[in-house]
Formats: sequence, structure tokens, C-alpha cells
Amino acid sequence: MVDLLIIGAGPAGLAASIEAASRNLSVTIIDEFTTPGGRLLGQLHEEEKDVWWNGVEEAHTLHEKAQENGVELLLETSVYKIQQEDVYWSTHTSAGIYHSKALLIATGATEQSLPLPGWTLPGVMSIGAAQVMTNVRHVKPGEKGIIIGLNALSFAISRELRLCNIDLEGFFLPPDHFLTTDQAKPLSVLNNLMTLSHLAPMNWMRLGGKIANNNRWIQKQTLSFYPKRGINIWQTPVHVRKAVTSINGSTQVESVTVVDLRADGTMIEGSEENLEVDFVCISGGLAPLTELIGLTDLKLIAIESLGGYVPVHFEDMRTEVTDLYVAGNITGIESAKVARAQGVVAGISACIHSFNLRNDDALEIAMEKVRKERAEAKLQFHPEIEKGRTLLYSEKGEVQYG
Repeated sequence: MVDLLIIGAGPAGLAASIEAASRNLSVTIIDEFTTPGGRLLGQLHEEEKDVWWNGVEEAHTLHEKAQENGVELLLETSVYKIQQEDVYWSTHTSAGIYHSKALLIATGATEQSLPLPGWTLPGVMSIGAAQVMTNVRHVKPGEKGIIIGLNALSFAISRELRLCNIDLEGFFLPPDHFLTTDQAKPLSVLNNLMTLSHLAPMNWMRLGGKIANNNRWIQKQTLSFYPKRGINIWQTPVHVRKAVTSINGSTQVESVTVVDLRADGTMIEGSEENLEVDFVCISGGLAPLTELIGLTDLKLIAIESLGGYVPVHFEDMRTEVTDLYVAGNITGIESAKVARAQGVVAGISACIHSFNLRNDDALEIAMEKVRKERAEAKLQFHPEIEKGRTLLYSEKGEVQYG
């Protein structure tokens, strides 16, 4: 029996464990992976000129602090059942049953894929899988590849792949069907790119994006005259008027078929061409990993700007279920820094609400830190993330329950 059991050893889970253990709670973390850190392990990006965020180093620091505070870490362990008893939680895992007074679910996010013909061939992978192969396992996914899907995640990881000297043919749209929705529509994609223009490597791109952001007339004109060869971002052409219609090969990826698009997204007949590649990265974005929430009595709310269905919770990471807390990307898709800050809030909140420990303004200070990290985050996965949080925490507006 421990005071707090945490599911997920990413930035949120590790940060929460440190806060709780430093206040003399007994804490155990469970995670499926072989190494603590979650998505931190694959992250490497330049936040500003010559200032780099190294996820591996950040994960190592959090892990060391957790160990120093006596946190027990169970890796390569899966959870398959969660049950709330009268005064404690029973968590059933591949390593046995664990009991705890309080439970924190910090399982993070899952990648969404974009189905198209040939996507089951060897050499086709999610963009996150390519990130893990290069940054964690130090294995190149191939010699020459492409990325299908234009979003914050694919742009961030593409630069990491480039830093590993991996040749990328370019970014392309997926084929238009009911599962790809706006991700296959040039104008919608261009509108999304405008919200990420502050990350562009050149001043003229940042200025142009700022001017065009939320101006549909300028965006339509930009789309009409968009270069057929694309616009290079970190030496990789970005195509908003070209879509991949199929991935080709007999026993592995050998090529992709690309078609030109009109400004309205319809295909231009006779424009098909084959590009020789040996790997394909598919990026449909991220969604909160909420499967374990379904094992509890906690409700889910669908909020698009948070990435889909998220558990109902308060800003201090409490939920409506007694002694159950959530933190990190399971509550909405944001940066690792926001997830880490939310973990601090969750750890302090559990100490206060489940164990009646003193507050000393620590909780409010920690929540303000989350707000600050969110406001200053350079990588925003959705332009209306703040509205989504306001909607969730104020419980106003119409939301869909699952």
C-alpha cells in the first residue's frame, strides 16, 4: 500500500512524484516503457538561437530527483484494470496488484494516423516512431523519405530528422476522405500553418505569416500563387497543393504517388507522378491517451482545441472522483513544459486534498506556473488552446460527454 500511485513516467508523472515524495508521501510510478521520460526521450529542438531543449537530459534530471526523494519506479509494466475500493485504489498490472490511497493518471498522448493505400507496407511509420528511432535508438528509418501531414508535430520532428542527416523529399497532404477531413484541405492546412509561422527559420516567413494569420482573403491569394515546388522549411519543401494518393512497393516502401491539387483541394487529372522513397512518415497529430479513464467513473468531454476527448477535471488537477487526479497531455495536447508544470500541480494537489497537508500558497504558485508556461509556449498544437482550457475549467458552453 502506497500513498500515491502514478500511471505514466513522462514529464507530468515524474514531476508529480517529486512534489508528493518531497512532502513525505510514499510514491510509486508505473510505466510500460523501458526508460522513464515518456515523449521527452525523443525531443530535441532549438527554443531560441543557440538555446536547445534536450528532452533526454530533462528526463534524466527528473528521474534523478525522483530517485533522490525515494520514488519507486516500475518500468515495463502494463495496467489492465483499475478499481476503486472503499478507502483505496486497486491497480491491476502485469507485475501484480498495487493499492494506493490516491491515484494519478498521466498517460500522455497517442498519435493519430492517416489511412491511405499502402500504409501497411514495411517502411511506413508514424512521425513519432521516426523520432524514437533516430533520437532514442539512434537508427535511421531509411535513406530518403517523405512526411504526410502538415501540423505542429510533423514540423517539430522534421527538424530533428534533418539534424540526423536524414533526407526528406518534402511535406505533403494526405488524400481527401472522411477520416482526413481538414488535414487534406489546402486552405485549412494553410490557415493552420499561419498560426505556426513564428517558428519559421526566416524573418520574411514569420512576418508574412503574422500578416496572413486569420485573414482568409490573403490566405486564398497565397494559396492561388503557392509555388509548385513548395517552400523550403529547414531544407524540406512544404507542399500545400500536393497530396499523396498511395504508397507503393511489393515487400517494402519503394515510392509514393503524388497528385497536384487545385486551390479548392480537388485533384488535377493527369498530374500524378511517382517519387522514389524508402520510408514514409505519417502525421495525423496527437490525441489524449484516455483509455484508462474508461476503467473509472470519470467522465470525458470532447473539446477540439484540447485534442479530442479529455477527462473532466479542475485546474488543480483534481477530478470529480475522490482521490483521482490527472495531469499532462491526457488533459489536452500541449508542450512538455506545460505537462511538467501540471505534474507539479497534481503532486501538490494530491498532498492537500487526499492527505490534508498544508498548502502555504504552493498550489496557487504552481497553477500560475502552468498558466505562464502555456502563455509562453512557442509550440502551440492548437491556436485556441486557451479557449479550450477556459471552457473546461469554467464548465460553460456546450460540450459533448462520452
